[in-house]
Amino acid sequence: MILAMKKHDVISIDHLPLEWRTLVAAAMDVREQAYAPYSGFKVGAAVRTATGRVFYGCNVENASYGLTVCAERVAIWKAVSHGERQIVALAVVSETGAMPCGACRQVMIEFAREMPVLVADTRGRATITSIEALLPEPFPGADLTGQENSTQERITRADVG
Repeated sequence: MILAMKKHDVISIDHLPLEWRTLVAAAMDVREQAYAPYSGFKVGAAVRTATGRVFYGCNVENASYGLTVCAERVAIWKAVSHGERQIVALAVVSETGAMPCGACRQVMIEFAREMPVLVADTRGRATITSIEALLPEPFPGADLTGQENSTQERITRADVG
């Protein structure tokens, strides 16, 4: 799934490797199912798991805006609800090629710390980044389990750097 391009370079979807084109196509297709009566901003996402399965989702808005759910989270939650726990790639498509929101970034990092994230627009342009680049200082599960390697390590790293 590794893409031979520098992070944040823009590339035509047509020039992507087949497995990325397949993921983007799934995201584009499901984007049409988005329920976006308030913003009109339709988003589709597709994830590939370590077992090779693909799950996809679209954004679902709600009149109570806080209850709106992004496409990325829908796709990840569908994978998890089917027993998948390792996400190896994510593609997200919107009209403008908007990056995932902060909530989606936190959900992504829960299942894939080094996952490539491909962001595409509806004009056929894409860029790739990583979840680590999108969310360099996540809220780690270790903070909840009392494991070492949490707050003190982050403070130490900050003091050194």
